[in-house]
Amino acid sequence: MKNQSLIDTHDPERRKFLKTVGAASLAFAMPLPMIAKELGVEKMGIVVHSYGIRWNSKTASANYPGFKDAFDLLRHCHQIGAGGIQVGVNNWTEDFRKKMREYAEKNNLFLEASISLPKSKEDVARFEKDILAAKEAGMQVMRTVCLGGRRYETFKTMEDWNLFRQNSLTSLQLAVPIVEKHKVLLAVENHKDWHAAELVDILKGLGSNAVGACLDFGNNLALLEDPNEVIRTLAPYSFSTHVKDMGVQEYENGFLLSEVPLGQGIVDLQAAVALCKKHKANISFCLEMITRDPLKINCLQTGYFATFDKLPAKQLAAVLEMVRKQSFKGKLPATSGLDPEQQLAFEEQNILDSLAYSQKQLGLG
Repeated sequence: MKNQSLIDTHDPERRKFLKTVGAASLAFAMPLPMIAKELGVEKMGIVVHSYGIRWNSKTASANYPGFKDAFDLLRHCHQIGAGGIQVGVNNWTEDFRKKMREYAEKNNLFLEASISLPKSKEDVARFEKDILAAKEAGMQVMRTVCLGGRRYETFKTMEDWNLFRQNSLTSLQLAVPIVEKHKVLLAVENHKDWHAAELVDILKGLGSNAVGACLDFGNNLALLEDPNEVIRTLAPYSFSTHVKDMGVQEYENGFLLSEVPLGQGIVDLQAAVALCKKHKANISFCLEMITRDPLKINCLQTGYFATFDKLPAKQLAAVLEMVRKQSFKGKLPATSGLDPEQQLAFEEQNILDSLAYSQKQLGLG
């Protein structure tokens, strides 16, 4: 799988989208990631979810004290050699926004926001307030998701899925005029909800050069999609990334899926990074190394397929074959059985190992 090139020819619609996005980006104020890269600095950033254990941790740890806010996270990520962070901006005061921006600018770091879509017309004002807060903190890219959970666990019928789909389209349509007005980029993540082609169709349908993708390298394995094909499909539309590598193992009801330190899994990371750069030179790379127990992808149980009316049997067969052939050697990362201090240490080591790989093997350091 890793020998398969991600570089591929692209259809006219993709080229048209890229041309439009490129023109739009030049019209926007230059974001911090672009400033850094103009100066020849390009480093892997870190998504806040990589620190799911340490974020707001109450464990009394001398070595891994909990991060009480985004500034703690930013300062720590800078200390370990990361290039920036992607983090939520809820309830940031004016002073805090200024503090974040000044620290990032002083240390040549990038900041990206994680932001919630408006759920209704009444929620648009809140969404615009969050956009302005993020922009004042120096953020130009706003990552968002349509679904917080997982498609195959959240929805039990096609009717439920179709209602979610319509509500998601409404939310995105409400968001478009706001992000265009404030000249920022909205990056919609493939968050175990949309198949890659579904997300592309949504982006094309919105018809806005301010809305693209936050390309997660591994999520769609949970939807029985080859991660390398997902990267080929979404890279032309992406403004940001969640860089991760994935380990898989057979399991009686399907397969186990886990984020693993970069370079230990099945994702062709070098080709993925090259392809993303090819399509958008100033795209940011953000590590999302989530330390947790493996996810159970129950794709051999009928309930899994409730919202996949057109999923071909050969796609299931191909993924299960890939799982067998590229099974993770040894035990997949897990936190069960570890005490709180051990969990914190394990999380930190996974991140440090991934950063080291990104610097040595991906040229992001």
